[in-house]
Amino acid sequence: MSFEGQQILPAIRNMKQFERFLDSPYTYGVLLDTHLGQVRNIVRLANSSNKKMLIHVDLIQGLKHDEYAAEFICQEVKPAGLISTRSNVIAKAKQRGIYAIQRLFLLDSSALEKSLELIARTKPDYIEVLPGLVPGLIAEIKEKTGIPIFAGGFVKTSDEVHQALQAGATAVTSSEMDLWKNYQKL
Repeated sequence: MSFEGQQILPAIRNMKQFERFLDSPYTYGVLLDTHLGQVRNIVRLANSSNKKMLIHVDLIQGLKHDEYAAEFICQEVKPAGLISTRSNVIAKAKQRGIYAIQRLFLLDSSALEKSLELIARTKPDYIEVLPGLVPGLIAEIKEKTGIPIFAGGFVKTSDEVHQALQAGATAVTSSEMDLWKNYQKL
């Protein structure tokens, strides 16, 4: 299985990566580490190149990470989806009819328990599990929630991508441009 035909979701941290993404055959990308003044133009440029952006709201500098910020991004920027650790942002994305991706940081068994409770309440469209190097947790979360999983964080090799996908991940988010190249559709 894949996300809209992609096993890799390019995670974009800077303009060099964004330019590479625009020149790639990928349709969907994840926008990380940007500031509010750039977001609208980045998404417009992506759209004009037939690309769709999933925006990590928690990483937009100059923007509070709450439902009002999510509403602003949905109305003014119009991305394909929002990624966040915050349940109110996920709820707003779902309300606005765009992809709602709940990001989870799995530090220990307590964090896993709390994350599963959060997911039961928010019911996101997708879950991004970090770190993405733990195939057993990917499989467990997918089994317990029934929600498609993105694996992200510290995935640097094709073997690690393969392990995440074999464990049940729908796709892997990565800023490693060599992985983008290895998994692009031709």
